[in-house]
Amino acid sequence: MQQLRIPGPTPCPPEVLKAIGRQMINHRGKEFAQIMRDITPKLQQVFQTKNDVFILTGSGTGGMEAAVVNTLSPGDKVLAASCGNFGDRFAEIAEIFGAEVKRLNFEWGKPVDPDAVRQALKADSGIKAVLVTQNETSTGVTNDLKSITAVAKEFDKLILVDAISGLGSIDLPVDAWHCDVVITASQKGWMVPPGLAMVSVSEKAWQAYAKAKMPRYYWDFKLAKDYLEKGQTPATPAVSVFFGLAVALDMMLAEGLSKVFARHAKIAGIARNGAKSMGLSILPEEKYASNTVSAIKASDKLNVSKLLKLLEDEHGVVLAGGQGILSGKIFRIGHLGWVTEKDIKEVMDAIAEVIPQASS
Repeated sequence: MQQLRIPGPTPCPPEVLKAIGRQMINHRGKEFAQIMRDITPKLQQVFQTKNDVFILTGSGTGGMEAAVVNTLSPGDKVLAASCGNFGDRFAEIAEIFGAEVKRLNFEWGKPVDPDAVRQALKADSGIKAVLVTQNETSTGVTNDLKSITAVAKEFDKLILVDAISGLGSIDLPVDAWHCDVVITASQKGWMVPPGLAMVSVSEKAWQAYAKAKMPRYYWDFKLAKDYLEKGQTPATPAVSVFFGLAVALDMMLAEGLSKVFARHAKIAGIARNGAKSMGLSILPEEKYASNTVSAIKASDKLNVSKLLKLLEDEHGVVLAGGQGILSGKIFRIGHLGWVTEKDIKEVMDAIAEVIPQASS
């Protein structure tokens, strides 16, 4: 059996695969409405929020676009704090829709510095919103989101959070940290196929929505809210993925959130320690190393492309390479969602076996 250990899509448990193979149902009927009414409060539990939570059919990037267009107007000043590829993507989305984006960039592999966010907000009182990534998949960095959101709230700014590869696997108490819009996606820690973006919307975000002038139709939060009251979605949903999400949520809540977070932390430790035992190093400082994806630096002699090919061809282990400026310089191990200690130990054993063949 193939070991798919990329940062997403991630493997699905047999129970989920069985659920998504069900026959289609009427998405305007009573059965689907009951699924919506069962899933939504369970999502609120995992988000740790009393805010509205909506399920949108689309990718995580669609959720990011939804966060932007529902809360901002063309010309609004936005601070985009980025330390990697997906932080840059969030900024690009805001720019495309006409926001005046002030980019606060950090070296890839380093975290966003909350003090730098504070200085940027002090320097420009006209900034309306802060965009930030909880868990930067491209570099294996988990930002200190609690401190970053606290800074944003010092200045009474809206905060939009890309938590696509973190929420559900890494602790993110949405209400306690005063996050306004938080986005995640089904194919990451949620153990289901791609196709759904889940977003939470605070009261402050709704106040922003009332003034927002960016164009929106498919991603309109008010439409999502109106249809949710009927147990529906505005447009045809990814029905099969809803079936799978219903099962996966029950599995996560049965395990318990604290145990889910602890399992991810332990497995991440196995990956990091395993890499170090081979003489390799982790890209970020260990304090900020992600518990869902490990970014491992390649030594000068290690050919990353060859390593990835050998792992897949000879061991059935599928890992990810680096993105952008880190292409060829790192490889990434996804360990989120449906993953056990045994799984990751097998992956590390396979890496240890092929490294000599992939090194010049």
